[in-house]
Amino acid sequence: MIPPPDSLLKYDNPVLISKNTERKSPKSRALRAEPLQVAPPSPPTPPPFPIKAKNPQLDFSKTPEEMLNAILPPREWTEGAQVWIQQVSSAPSTRADVTHLQEELDLRLQQRQARETGICPVRRELYSQCFDELIRQVTVNCAERGLLLLRVRDEIRMTVAAYQTLYESSVAFGVRKALSAEQGKADAERRIGELEQERRELERQLSEQKARCEAIERREAERRQLEDIKHAEEIQFLKRTNQQLKAQLEGIIAPKK
Repeated sequence: MIPPPDSLLKYDNPVLISKNTERKSPKSRALRAEPLQVAPPSPPTPPPFPIKAKNPQLDFSKTPEEMLNAILPPREWTEGAQVWIQQVSSAPSTRADVTHLQEELDLRLQQRQARETGICPVRRELYSQCFDELIRQVTVNCAERGLLLLRVRDEIRMTVAAYQTLYESSVAFGVRKALSAEQGKADAERRIGELEQERRELERQLSEQKARCEAIERREAERRQLEDIKHAEEIQFLKRTNQQLKAQLEGIIAPKK
């Protein structure tokens, strides 16, 4: 296990606590760490909706170092067969330390190229380290204020984790909606193509029916014109026949008189 990276939280010099090469069980390790009140370091980024642990209660029978370690647990790592532990510094801080902390925060934000806006894990990690250092500085002077700040930090982490989970859920919901919209768009485009083809087929049928109707109208007009001519010729023939019969009748009747 490699040593932990540099942090804005101020630590004392690391201390060697074990040189044994044998693998120790978790039980024996916990028993060894109990006199020093060592707790495993918390992860830099809390999981979504973490279970809120109970804040350490103030016990005025403990030394300030023990109370500080209860609020900000020391970190532990191994190098080869050696186990090292590094506790949070209990040295009081001055205004110069606060100014240096601010300058160090700005420098690391610039070095690690943290984004100024939006979601940035690097910026969140550095500000979390800075807040832990402020808790340490306050706890050295007043353990009660340090414990209250610890509660504020845990509440902020829980709120950020809740918003992160909500953001991830909204992103997943948006992706599902986008995929559904794309699928609906493909179905709509296919339906539009089918309707366009159906429209062209109906237009073709309409054109055929119009052409058939015009052909029928032309045939009926020609037939009616022929019937009118035939009817007019029959009328003329009947008129001539009537005139001839009338003339014959008059010729027959006239001599008798």
